[in-house]
Amino acid sequence: MTLKIVTDSLSDITSDIADELGITVVPVYVRFGEEVYRDRVEITTEEFYRRLVSDATFPSTTQPTPNDFLEVYEKLSKEADEILVINLSSKLSGTYQSALQAQNTYQGKCRIEVIDSQLVIMGLGLVVIAVAKAVQAGASMDEAAELVRRAIPMSHSVMLLDTLKYLAKGGRIGKATNLLGSLLSFKPILTLKDGEVSPLTRVRSRIAGTDYLYNSVAGFSNIELLAVEHATTPDEADELIERLSSLCPREKIYRSNVSPVIGAYVGPNVISITVLEALKG
Repeated sequence: MTLKIVTDSLSDITSDIADELGITVVPVYVRFGEEVYRDRVEITTEEFYRRLVSDATFPSTTQPTPNDFLEVYEKLSKEADEILVINLSSKLSGTYQSALQAQNTYQGKCRIEVIDSQLVIMGLGLVVIAVAKAVQAGASMDEAAELVRRAIPMSHSVMLLDTLKYLAKGGRIGKATNLLGSLLSFKPILTLKDGEVSPLTRVRSRIAGTDYLYNSVAGFSNIELLAVEHATTPDEADELIERLSSLCPREKIYRSNVSPVIGAYVGPNVISITVLEALKG
C-alpha cells in the first residue's frame, strides 16, 4: 500500500522539505483588494511583507476550495492507495472543512483520512514532518493517523510579535484580546491553545522576547524536533538557532518563514519557536 501525506501551506513546510519527504502542500489564498494569490506559489514571502507594510489595502485570506483538495486527491490517487490529510486548526480557518468536503465528493478508490490538527505554523509543520518520516520508514495509514493524534498535544509554538494590531484588524485575536490597550510599550508573546490564539505574556523589548523564546525551549527535557521561524528578520532567526543548538542538535532544528497568510495577522516582525516533544511508546 502506498500512502501519501497532504497538508496546507500554513504548516510553513518549505518546498525543499516537502520534496524530500514526499509531502503535498495545498496553498491557502491571500488577497490584496481584487488581487488574489496562492500562498508562496504566486506571491513570495518577501513581496508579501513588503506590501503588508507599504500598501494602503489591508490583506485578507481565504481557505483553499474543496475543488483544490479534490484535484490533489485525484492526482495522488493515480500513484497512491491511501491519503492522509493533516490541516491547520479549524478554529482559525475553513481549510479543514474544504478538505472534508473534497473527501466526501471524491469518487475514486483511494482511502482518504482528514485530521484537524488544532495547530498552525511549524506547530503543524513538525507534526507533518514527523509523520512523513514515519511513513517513509514504513508506517501504515492507521499507524500514521495515530501518530498524528499522539503528536498534536506534544507540539508547542510560541510567537513574539511587535504588535497586536494585525490580529485585531484581521479578527483572529482570540483570547489575546485582553492584552489590547496595554501594549503600547510592550511586545506580546502568544501561543496556540485548544486551536486558538492565546496570550502567554508581554515583554518590553525584542531582546527580552527572544530570551523568552530561548527559555521556552530550555524548559523541555526531551525534544524530538525544533523549529525557528521569522518573517522579515533572518539575522535574528539565525542568532536564535545558534543559541538553541546548545539545547538541541542542529540537525533537528528546522528553519522556515512565517507564511504570508499568517503574516497578515501577526505582522512583519514576528519570530517564533516550535518544540515537538519526543513521543513515548
